[in-house]
Amino acid sequence: MKKNLCKTCRRFSQKLFLKGERCFSPRCAMVKKPYPPGMKAKKRKFRQAEYGKQLVEKQKLKISYNLSEEQFKKYVNQVLKKRGRVGDEAEELIKKLEKRLDNVIYRLGIASSRKQARQLVSHAFFLINGKSIDIPSYEVRQNDVITLKKGKMQKNFFKEILVVLKKKTVPSWLKFEKEKFKAEVIAEPSLKEVVPNAKISVIFEFYSR
Repeated sequence: MKKNLCKTCRRFSQKLFLKGERCFSPRCAMVKKPYPPGMKAKKRKFRQAEYGKQLVEKQKLKISYNLSEEQFKKYVNQVLKKRGRVGDEAEELIKKLEKRLDNVIYRLGIASSRKQARQLVSHAFFLINGKSIDIPSYEVRQNDVITLKKGKMQKNFFKEILVVLKKKTVPSWLKFEKEKFKAEVIAEPSLKEVVPNAKISVIFEFYSR
């Protein structure tokens, strides 16, 4: 059964931007029904235990980046192992998530959602420094150059997306020559620029239990 992504956002009472351009339009479920699913949802009020609050924050960030529990937990544990050796744990976690190749493709505006970006990467549409990469979790590094494979630009998808790209603004840590579909990682991602939709400190508490 196909998962209803709009209900996912409503369940958390927050936009997670899982359906691309629809999330920015009046058709967004959070505009029409800004309350959790269920007939009595509007009246539903309950106190949530601390564990429940931590679980919700973890789920919001994990789902936003289109990750499985195993994948997300791996990133959090990598940061926790460095606890005391990194200046800002939240910044470190966001850097790891942002530098995933599928996320980079999404941030460039080539894909309307991280789910679509993962599909494009998995089908080997892109090159990193001239080498074909089909691993969505591939971690880009500063000075990496990302290009579209020769011949792929002729596909209708990329011809149409050029119009959309002209309206997109990319993060300051990425440089993008839109007409050429050529991008370069010029700096490290910044937590200030990302503005995560979850309380990251609470997520670390969840996995430190």
